[in-house]
Amino acid sequence: MSDDAGTLTLAGTTQPETDLEVKRSHFLGRAARTRTQEEARAFIASVRAAHPAARHHCSAFIVTVPGGRPIERSNDDGEPPGTAGRPMLETLRAADLTATAVVVTRYFGGVLLGTGGLVRAYSEAAARALAAAKRVRLTTRHLWDVRLPVADAGRIEAELRAACGRGEHDLTVEEAVWGATHAVILLATGSPDAARITELLAAMTAGSAAPRSAGRRVVELPV
Repeated sequence: MSDDAGTLTLAGTTQPETDLEVKRSHFLGRAARTRTQEEARAFIASVRAAHPAARHHCSAFIVTVPGGRPIERSNDDGEPPGTAGRPMLETLRAADLTATAVVVTRYFGGVLLGTGGLVRAYSEAAARALAAAKRVRLTTRHLWDVRLPVADAGRIEAELRAACGRGEHDLTVEEAVWGATHAVILLATGSPDAARITELLAAMTAGSAAPRSAGRRVVELPV
């Protein structure tokens, strides 16, 4: 997935635990954003540690690899093969989430559910956990420094913020740093192409100011 498209995942905060009861068995679901296999496995271990008396801690995760295909893993953790981890992974795929892990912990209620019942229970428990979790889209913002004389910086900053407010440009004013003679305004855009922001600044400053690349950052946008 490209930077421009963004990555749909979960917020970095702790997500709620859900509880699905099926024939006295409780299926507790919890999901988290995990950027690597190591983070995913650490999250699974943390859920296992939080519920040491539970019989099963089934899991699935999808993590991205720069320049490569996503890594997908699932684990039935003692349930009959194909009845837990794989259905959970299919649920995760259907949600179009990446950099995400989901764990379903089962407290056995004494009634056997059969393979079909287990597939349905683990699928629904995973779906509930993902539905309860807060989603975000990770998007790359490209940063630009604009150096201006102090005498002009206040007016230019106000005009830039007004343009942002009107939604005329994919542009945000991140901060302004004031010095004795000059100020530096940090701008962010969704595009790495400086043409439009250069044109905007030229119109505001009679051609005396131009943006300078200041790198990029990844931000979370609520979904």
